[in-house]
Formats: sequence, C-alpha cells, structure tokens
Amino acid sequence: MKRLLRTAAIALAAAFTLGACGSGDPLTAASPAPAGSGSAPAAGKVVVGSANFPENVLLAEIYARALEAKGVQVERKLNIGSREVLYDQVKGGGLTVLPEYAGSLLAYVDKTSTARTKEEVVAALKEKLPAELEILEPAAAEDNNSLTVTRATAEKEGLATIEDLAKVAKGYAVGGPPEFQSRQEENFKKVYGLEFKEWKKTGAATADAIKDGTVQVGNVFTTDPKIVLNDLVALEDNKGAFAAENVTPLVNKAGVDDTVRSALDAVSAKLDTPGLLEMMKRVAVDKDDAAAVAEDWLTRQGLL
Repeated sequence: MKRLLRTAAIALAAAFTLGACGSGDPLTAASPAPAGSGSAPAAGKVVVGSANFPENVLLAEIYARALEAKGVQVERKLNIGSREVLYDQVKGGGLTVLPEYAGSLLAYVDKTSTARTKEEVVAALKEKLPAELEILEPAAAEDNNSLTVTRATAEKEGLATIEDLAKVAKGYAVGGPPEFQSRQEENFKKVYGLEFKEWKKTGAATADAIKDGTVQVGNVFTTDPKIVLNDLVALEDNKGAFAAENVTPLVNKAGVDDTVRSALDAVSAKLDTPGLLEMMKRVAVDKDDAAAVAEDWLTRQGLL
C-alpha cells in the first residue's frame, strides 16, 4: 500500500471513535439542485459551490473563508448535488468556484483519456476544459479511488495489490457508486484482467457492504473514515488503473481575478492528505461544524 495511505491510516486509527459517515463518491451523488442555484451572481461576488457530501462541503468552506480573509465578497451555495449539475453551473457562471477532484473531472470531460499521474491529468485538463473554465493549482491532498476488501479477505487470499485480486475476482461481487461499472469495468479488464462475478450499486454504503459481506470488494474513497473504522484494506493500485485525484479548484474564468487565484493557490499549497483526513475525522466522526473546522485549519496554516 502506498506510504501516504499507510501514514494517514495510522494517524486516523489513533484518533477515531465509534460512529462515522464517509466522504462519498467525489461529485457523483445525484440530487436536484436547490432552487435558484444556477442564477448569475451579483457583480463582484464570488459564488462558492459544493457537492452534497461532507468532504466537498468542508473544502468549499475552506475556499470561501480563505477568500473572505482577502476581502472578497463570497456567497455560499453548498450541498447542491452531482457533477452533472455542478459542472454546468460553473461553466454558465452560476457558480464561480468549485472544489474538484482532478482525475474524476478529467474522466467527465474526456472519457477516452489515459492520463494517470498528477502531471498528466493537469496537462490533459488544461487542454480539454472549455474556454469558460480553468483549474487553479492542485493540492497535494487526494481523495483517491480504491478497490478495498476486509482485512480477513486480504489475509486469506494474500491480497496486497489490485493485481493480486485478478486470481479471485470471478468469485467476488464488487460494489460502488451507480456509475462505477460503466466507468471502470473495461478499464479493469484492460489494466488488470479483472472480471467480477457481479457488480452492485452500493453507493455511500460501500464500506459497510464490504464489512457485512454484501460485496467482497468495493470502491471506497481513501478519505472515508470507515476504511479504518471497519478495518478494511485498500489494495495498492500498482498498475495505475485510477487517475490521480488531487483536490483542485475549478473556476469560471470571468468570475475570478488575481486576488481570488492567489488565495485559492495558497490553500492548495498547504492542503495535504493527512491534513484532509484529520479534518474529515472532525467533521464525519466528531460531528464538528464544517465551517468551524475550516476556520481552525486556515488559522493554523496562517491563511487567516
């Protein structure tokens, strides 16, 4: 397993208590947008939006508070819904800033892309995004895809990597978000020769579905606290089936200026995966208010 994930898991294991909810699939949980969420912002106002899961709301609060600290007038439109809704709102100017995940955003705008590393993904996005949109500097922080199993399964079958999974996958059911099979089935066959017995739509409950045996393998996201709470093992993506998922601000070019860009770039320069995991523990497990967690983090980073 990647060194960063091992370090983060150790840090989380030391801190966690019972009871948590996961961060969810980055920008894919479908729900209708609130009324008026696509309307154009007032002149000079930056509208920060988010998807409807805790991690994205937290990131949006970090962006919003960092901008306000620089004197920018900010309007928050949080918990809107899926990428299918959000992307068009940023493109149309109803939203100005959105916390995105680089690899998933690229897969949305270019379904044929083979970019995998952070550098490849960023370069491809800069080429493929429409003229209205721009990505700013990506953070080191990632919320990656994974194929995850129980520790008992990993030990019984000798599973450490996704490549190891190929020898047993035909007997396993795999779970994930509704879009998981359409996005990944052919990719897994091509990269790893993986063929599963069954694909199930387990959504945000995937980690629990693995634990209770509904599925044997699941697409759990790496900042989901239940990886640690449920004693799961995220298998190493040793051949790079998944693209890098660095947290990246997506902006409408017409709505941002140098002050906005520099404030958001400063956030990205400080945001790493262990820090995001620590904040998600506070939000998802301790039930702390996302705005308060964001302000505390920004203060400790010297950004307020």
